[in-house]
Amino acid sequence: MTAKILVSACLLGRPVRYDGAAKPLEHPLLQRWHEEGRLVVICPEIAGGFSVPRPPAEIAAAGSGEDVLSGASRVVDRTGADVTAAFLAGAYAALELAQSEGCRFALLIDGSPSCGSTAIYDGSFDGTKQAGAGVTAALLRTHGVEVYAPAQIARLEARLQQAG
Repeated sequence: MTAKILVSACLLGRPVRYDGAAKPLEHPLLQRWHEEGRLVVICPEIAGGFSVPRPPAEIAAAGSGEDVLSGASRVVDRTGADVTAAFLAGAYAALELAQSEGCRFALLIDGSPSCGSTAIYDGSFDGTKQAGAGVTAALLRTHGVEVYAPAQIARLEARLQQAG
């Protein structure tokens, strides 16, 4: 069976980001995986109930996705509104989709408070990034899904080759 990959909708050119834009990843591997029927597409933030556009959000006080999942941190938007519940709902929707589709891998946009897997913003809304994972990436990892950022696409391809 061909391994499936959960992928951020914005990476496929869908305008779902907070600012109404996409962040398309133009890469031959992504095109090949699409042609092979491996891709399962989601935007956790849209799945969690957000509209487009929306105020940008960050995990508060230099927290991480793991902190949000444990209740030790929250996600706030630029206006100060607590949007944690919607981020959690989106993360669980992504997990449910990944499990129902048999996705063992995920390719998620980095930097996002949902999908970031190597870096996220630190909650200061000044553009400062820190190492860490967003809420969805952290939840997927705790359930055995391997999460990769676009810069790690070659590493994901190598894992897919190993997985068969």
